Amino acid sequence: MEKREIAVVGGGLAGKAMAIALAQSGFDTVLIAPSGKSDTRTTALIGSSMAFLERIGLEANVSAKAEPLAVMRLIDDTGRLLRAPSIEFRATEIDLPAFGYNIKNRDLAEILDEAAGKEGNLERRDASATAFETDRDGAVVRLSDGEEIGVSLVIAADGRKSAMREAAGIKTRTWRYPQTALVLNISHAVSHNSVSTEFHTRTGPFTQVPMPGRNSAIVWVEKPDLAELYVDLKHEKLERIIEDKMHSILGKVTIESEISAFPLSSATVERLTDERLALIGEAAHVFPPIGAQGLNLGLRDCSVLLDCLEESRDDPGRRSTLLRFEAKRRGDVSSRTAGVDALNRSLLTDFLPIQLGRSVGLTAMAASSQLRRFAMREGVSPGAGFFGLPKTLSEWARRKQSFGNEI
Repeated sequence: MEKREIAVVGGGLAGKAMAIALAQSGFDTVLIAPSGKSDTRTTALIGSSMAFLERIGLEANVSAKAEPLAVMRLIDDTGRLLRAPSIEFRATEIDLPAFGYNIKNRDLAEILDEAAGKEGNLERRDASATAFETDRDGAVVRLSDGEEIGVSLVIAADGRKSAMREAAGIKTRTWRYPQTALVLNISHAVSHNSVSTEFHTRTGPFTQVPMPGRNSAIVWVEKPDLAELYVDLKHEKLERIIEDKMHSILGKVTIESEISAFPLSSATVERLTDERLALIGEAAHVFPPIGAQGLNLGLRDCSVLLDCLEESRDDPGRRSTLLRFEAKRRGDVSSRTAGVDALNRSLLTDFLPIQLGRSVGLTAMAASSQLRRFAMREGVSPGAGFFGLPKTLSEWARRKQSFGNEI
């Protein structure tokens, strides 16, 4: 039986990043994942995600293929009686050149694959992990090709239907929303100037996120029956609808990718760890494509888990190490889950007190630069609203020690 220190199960973006970080840190790592298909969607990598990519030497590669997010604009397009004012969040207000960078998932995967191929401590296995068994001294992972690998720790990054999580008997709570997200890429006549615009509508957010050139990604949350119709609509008609939804702020638009539809759901797990097991990414938490939370939380999982493991090199799978990881991640995951859920539900309801609360909150933020800066810092990195944004990686490290890795 083959022996390794750590097995990362799952070849998504978070899994690959985790495996690279572990190998760079000196852990004998195996990445277990079948070959995946190309993904035309994009991801907005915010704040601490870029710091983690810099930590593993990939920030420059990512930013070279991505578009900076310099301004984030919210527009109330609900047409309701109680409407919030439009708000612009500018990265320069908190002394940043950009909140983050928007990159195609396909480009990010290629960057990670190239980096993984250069790591001598990292072995890649083109197979699925079907089960694992544990004892106090280690774990044995069974692969779909019949082989077994003995490790000290299994890191489950195998998605929302995680086989490793199921094998450990960790329960999940899943809920669905009466919405479907349409995801596509467009080109447009007018430059976006690195501005992302989120229109709040009665069916959910309609978000334009800038890409390099005169291109943008669209995340369009709609009623399921309408979303089904839009997917099958001729592109010429759908392009006019998209331009209307954006109030022509970017002029004429052209669809440049396939249109993907995703029923909206969220999920939480009863715990993030088990004996010799840690959950990261969508194995640990599932978010709808609202507020750029999914992969950003996954990369924060990676960063915190790496810190914990570097303090436990003699036995990475030690229970006390995993409990420390769980304690440091639970608050961030819980607060972001509640925040995204509340935002989405506030758009769907016609209940006047909720509309009033949302309108008052956004109005106060629009009027107060102090509140805006607090919200922006928290959006970039949890805890930074209270303690300010770190300026350097060494400062990130100091803050993590002082405030329990919550930034």
